[in-house]
Amino acid sequence: MEAKVETSTPEGEYLSMYSPLSAILRRAPVTVPPETRLEQALKSMEDNRIGSIIVAGADRVPLGIFTLQDLLRRVALKACDLEQPISQVMTAEPVTLRPTATAYQAALSMARRGLRHLLVVDDARRLVGIVSQNDLFALQRVGVKEISQEIRDAKDLASLQHSARDIRRLVQTMIEQGVGAEPLTHFISTLNDLLAVRIIELTLAEIAVPEVRWCWLAFGSEGRLEQTLSTDQDNGIIFEAASEEEAKALRERFLPFAQEVNRKLDACGFPLCKGNIMASNPECCLSFDEWQQRFSAWMYDAQPQALLNAAIFFDFRVLYGEEELAEHLRDWLLSRTGASQLFMRYMVQNALQCQPPLGLIRDFVFDSKEHPRTIDLKMYGSRPFVDAARIFALAQGLPHTSTAQRLRAAAKKIAFAKDDISAVIDGFYFIQQLRLRRQQKLGEQDAGANRVNPDDLNELDRHILKEAFKQARKLQARLSLDYRL
Repeated sequence: MEAKVETSTPEGEYLSMYSPLSAILRRAPVTVPPETRLEQALKSMEDNRIGSIIVAGADRVPLGIFTLQDLLRRVALKACDLEQPISQVMTAEPVTLRPTATAYQAALSMARRGLRHLLVVDDARRLVGIVSQNDLFALQRVGVKEISQEIRDAKDLASLQHSARDIRRLVQTMIEQGVGAEPLTHFISTLNDLLAVRIIELTLAEIAVPEVRWCWLAFGSEGRLEQTLSTDQDNGIIFEAASEEEAKALRERFLPFAQEVNRKLDACGFPLCKGNIMASNPECCLSFDEWQQRFSAWMYDAQPQALLNAAIFFDFRVLYGEEELAEHLRDWLLSRTGASQLFMRYMVQNALQCQPPLGLIRDFVFDSKEHPRTIDLKMYGSRPFVDAARIFALAQGLPHTSTAQRLRAAAKKIAFAKDDISAVIDGFYFIQQLRLRRQQKLGEQDAGANRVNPDDLNELDRHILKEAFKQARKLQARLSLDYRL
């Protein structure tokens, strides 16, 4: 029996699928040492009325998990001796996530592995808590169980193309129903993640990759869990290599696999990146050491292209493979960005060049002759929020990747009042909502899908859009103050 998860925090904050796992955990996990007799472990499960128990050492690093499914498969059906240690029948090396991971990320991990539980551990891999499938499904406003199962069961590209169309139709329906931008963008990103993971799995069955530790990374909006209907591919690969020579040889073996994954993603409606930020590009398929060198070069050579690269690549997230590789890279990156004041100053200067389109006399400022009297909601609407949140995260060593998570975490350290940061986040998601509505109306690939003519909005939406731009301006004012610009 799983513990019930309440849908609000002690402070009354609503919990949802984009809440961090740390906010969802409600009780201390029950653990036993690996030498515990199976009968004793079962009694502990009965006494605590739980459906799983964690096996951990004295250092609280989890070694395995024992669930009711393990009881059925490994004990009851095989008539095992109840005197044996639980380590003999547990599921070893359980899947883990950090407390900062979202419920959506947990649901994704469970769905792609067919799991019912995963463990939450801190940076030292010490046990923090356990999350069950039931805990996560209790939080969902729109269930992903059925469609994720369809993706998991897909056996070929044609099936995945059908799933991709289903995702888009469902999202369009949700937009029409007025589902909020935050859960909606997370929903899009989660289902797209599942689709990408299944493509990777099917391609691995066709094309062999080197037997080294590696993982597939998502960058940009996908890395931030902020995908809209109009999105292309931004991805890469990180792998372990002992030397430059080995890295070169491994890269040559990874590239055919990456090219095929990028091709299948394109076939499923995710266009190839015009800037070639894809794993099939040798410059995006790098060893751990090469990624460090690349990141270092961008930090110490703050030219316009380097700043653009940092804005895209620093928002990375793991989709498939050895997550620890990416987490170590993130830890390494965050240990340096906060201390690199010159780089951060250049990042701020670059962010401040993209001013919210508010005029001194007119309500709005327009930027395009090709699309007169329109505003680019991506460039001048959402980007100021995204850039500011990234700078706060890099400066303060925050591991979060999504804009809202970064702003919420940063607010605790930079004296933003709770109501103020909530207004900022509401402004960001109102702009995202307008983008989604526009894309749903015009079509994902339309050149004007991220543009809006304020005259086409009703009076209330025009007013809220203006206030949203003011919130972006407020963030930029804070950056100017912090960095004396």
